[in-house]
Amino acid sequence: MENNKLGTWPVRKLLVNMSLPMMISFFIQALYNIVDSMFVAQISENALTAVSLAFPMQQVANAIAVGIGIGMSALIPRFMGENDAKKANQVAHVGIFLNASFAVLFILLGLFCSHSIYVIQTNVKEIVDCGTIYLRISWGVCIGVFFDQYFEKMLVCSGNSLLAMGAQASGAIFNIIFDPLLIFGIGPFPKMGIAGAALATVMGQIFAACIGFLLNMTKNPWIHFHLKEICFRKDIAKQIFSVGIPSMVTIGLSSATSFCVNMIIIGYSTTATAVYGIWLKLQNFCFMPIFGLNNGMVPILSYNFAQKKWKRVKDTANLAFCFSVGLMIVVGIFLELYPNFFLQMFNASDKMLAIGIPALRICVVSLPFAAISLIRTTSMQALTYARYTLIVNILRQFVIIIPAFYILSLVFGQVGYLWFALPITEITCAIISTFFYHRMSKEIYAI
Repeated sequence: MENNKLGTWPVRKLLVNMSLPMMISFFIQALYNIVDSMFVAQISENALTAVSLAFPMQQVANAIAVGIGIGMSALIPRFMGENDAKKANQVAHVGIFLNASFAVLFILLGLFCSHSIYVIQTNVKEIVDCGTIYLRISWGVCIGVFFDQYFEKMLVCSGNSLLAMGAQASGAIFNIIFDPLLIFGIGPFPKMGIAGAALATVMGQIFAACIGFLLNMTKNPWIHFHLKEICFRKDIAKQIFSVGIPSMVTIGLSSATSFCVNMIIIGYSTTATAVYGIWLKLQNFCFMPIFGLNNGMVPILSYNFAQKKWKRVKDTANLAFCFSVGLMIVVGIFLELYPNFFLQMFNASDKMLAIGIPALRICVVSLPFAAISLIRTTSMQALTYARYTLIVNILRQFVIIIPAFYILSLVFGQVGYLWFALPITEITCAIISTFFYHRMSKEIYAI
């Protein structure tokens, strides 16, 4: 493994090589989430609200899939850096078992719990009916969510980030093409409405998983799949979750937070809930470069940590930090100047524009501070300090933000003030994550 590019290429070149394909892939993924909502908005505002309410539920399954993938993408390079290919293969096969098990769980949840989830949130019949259909398909055919992430992370952790981008992009492009065909019944396709939007999404995920499987079988030199080796190993699963749980918490708590925040906002109007849903998708789109950078950075940090190449570890983390914060400042300025443009993409009514323009301008302030937390927590996670990551993620995704929304609602009683909860939360957590990162740095660089 002495000549592995993770340990030999110049850091700047390596980080670009590993991260840029993943950034493009994540951009395309985020684009089809936005496109999905744009097409659904053409059905009705209530249909858009239904999809907004489904988004946190979809993210629960995605949180687990991403967490398992992150755990593997940190462990496999670490074992390869230690010249233990057998252990790396065990991680890969346990990952298959874990993903299949959780897929079965969410299929059952989709079949039996979708309607109840919507009834809890609203009594608007169109929202409940549309949302039940959308979520039942999204969860009921979730096998693509888990194995799309699995095969993509297998390619990334072996240094094949360009191939991973291809797999992810294939699913996103599939979704973008079939969304309007199935929603509006174009050509030979039936007009399925919101069911068509959900079906296009899950079909795209399955298609990406199939492409990822083929690429791993033919292009991944690190892992060799054997059906008989797929099993549960407690020690391996524990290691995967010890690294991956912070990512699960980040996304999973974000879903729980979105659910709780929606419950607060929907008390003011369903339009405000739709605006919050739009912000979540725009925020997710803005974070795609950081998520891509994180995916490229984790194997580099993990491999060089195992090789005790401390300068490469430090240079990689600092370069990723500077890029992420700088980019979010630029993106934030652009969103501040043109919020109406982004709202109009979702067929915004005058009422939505009145609520949404000031809301987006307040929410955008949070982006650079969120970048600090995202990069620093991922660095700590890859360098075996996942406990710090977990603390920050719990604070950022749950402990601070929900009380902030609730208190602002109690004190002001107007939806326009609620959006300040987002910058308050991100500024606080940026300070905390910076403190933890410097504490970790003193410990590992003193080794």
